[in-house]
Amino acid sequence: MPYKQFEEYTIKVTEDIKGQYKNIIEDLGEDTTRDGLVKTPERAAKAMQFLTQGYKQDPEEILKSAMFKEDYKDMVIVKDIELYSLCEHHLLPFFGKAHIAYIPNGQIVGLSKLPRIVDVFARRLQVQERLTHQILDCINDTLKPQGVAVVIEASHMCMMMRGVQKQNSVTTTSGFRGQFEKIETRNEFLKLISTSLS
Repeated sequence: MPYKQFEEYTIKVTEDIKGQYKNIIEDLGEDTTRDGLVKTPERAAKAMQFLTQGYKQDPEEILKSAMFKEDYKDMVIVKDIELYSLCEHHLLPFFGKAHIAYIPNGQIVGLSKLPRIVDVFARRLQVQERLTHQILDCINDTLKPQGVAVVIEASHMCMMMRGVQKQNSVTTTSGFRGQFEKIETRNEFLKLISTSLS
């Protein structure tokens, strides 16, 4: 299935989710007939479909659509990729940045495809640990480079708004394959993503 951006809402799914949001809002003690809430269940239903659109996209096809033969054997890094996801435990957002590097093995990929891969996996119900490895494994299995590295730094609203309520906590996860399992290559990557070129 070729890559296509998901911009449509299924009427039946929207109506089903809308009805459930209406029930939730009423169970919380609100009046869903007042002006500010009349359209909220439908808006929430569409928002939830948008925030989980990654289920309808194929990350491998996205990468395969822009792979090119190239004899380049040095590190390629795309850093500070914004990401927004939903924690599967509380359905609250977590957000931050992903940093991706790979060392080509005869093929490179269009640079815009790496942020798209982040979006595909982030636009699902997630935990940060799984998200990190899904991005890593997809690039490793599809592009078959000499090595791949992924680091994600994110703030979780489930920690900031509820529970321990720690406002400044940041969670960092990482994954390394191939050449990045060597300490010197890994350290070069980590140094480069922490350095500002400006």
